[in-house]
Amino acid sequence: MTAYYNEFDPYAAQWLRNLIEEGHIAPGVVDERSIEDVLPDDLRGFTQCHFFAGIGVWSLALRRAGWPDDRPVWTGSCPCQPFSAAGAGTGFADERHLWPAFFHLITQCTPSIIFGEQVACKAVGPWIDLVHADVEAMGYAFGAVAFPSAGVGAPHIRDRLFWAADADNERLERRREPGSERAAEWLARPCGVVGRLADTNGGNTGTERQQCGRQQRQQPQDGGGCELGRLGDAEGMRREGECLRAGTGLPQGGVAQAGDPVCPGPVNGIWRNADWLGCRDGKWRPVEPGTFPLAHGTPSRVGRLRAYGNAINAEAARVFIEAVMECQA
Repeated sequence: MTAYYNEFDPYAAQWLRNLIEEGHIAPGVVDERSIEDVLPDDLRGFTQCHFFAGIGVWSLALRRAGWPDDRPVWTGSCPCQPFSAAGAGTGFADERHLWPAFFHLITQCTPSIIFGEQVACKAVGPWIDLVHADVEAMGYAFGAVAFPSAGVGAPHIRDRLFWAADADNERLERRREPGSERAAEWLARPCGVVGRLADTNGGNTGTERQQCGRQQRQQPQDGGGCELGRLGDAEGMRREGECLRAGTGLPQGGVAQAGDPVCPGPVNGIWRNADWLGCRDGKWRPVEPGTFPLAHGTPSRVGRLRAYGNAINAEAARVFIEAVMECQA
């Protein structure tokens, strides 16, 4: 078997098995135990290990980035509830703070490279500092960057912090060394391309991101005068909804279909053909094409909602993985 998936939620675990069977993610086995019950010896012989696996999006993103199933890697999106604004705010005191269990396995098995993800908010700062300090103490090179799903074409924010730890620290540190020709090339990339890991030597600063956003907002979009650069902006989304309804003749609560004369709004890239739903508050909102609302009466709606809600954005993860792979080259 190539991959090991650790996921304690039975619904998501069965979903993983279904995805493996259909060939959508790397072949492997699914372990439903808590990560706290997993022993280092349980992981021997596996090329890839995915912890807090959810519905296998890390494996999917790795494939999309061109990472072969037989290339070693560990991934882990530790639970965000201890640090999320939607949680109880107990932080390190929360029993779902499972980085210590994940780190124990890392120290015992020393994987060559690790990818991780966490909610991006002020409260998570101490957590990522802990992860940074722990893996660097083991000799890993570490990098992290936070960016929204809107940055890869999704019409919502879902701001997440992606991080990577690479055992080949000399290669990465040399790539980031100030003054080197390759580092200069790396740091000179245009904003909007997630091609730089956050580090003290440079990267995409907040000022640069703001400038990039202003540049995008100044560029008009074809069809109705909508603008770029307002992804995830509530006020901007309201204006997109008004632009969408204008002149379409759609009834209140209707859905925009492909070919309708509507402003494309914030649905470039993989969401360019989004379905638009009219909501009770009078606003129109885009949803992923072919999906359906998780409404009352939908089979297994709670399980699906939990699995979808805990999943990472595959396109965001792909872009981050590709940036790390390019850094390794």
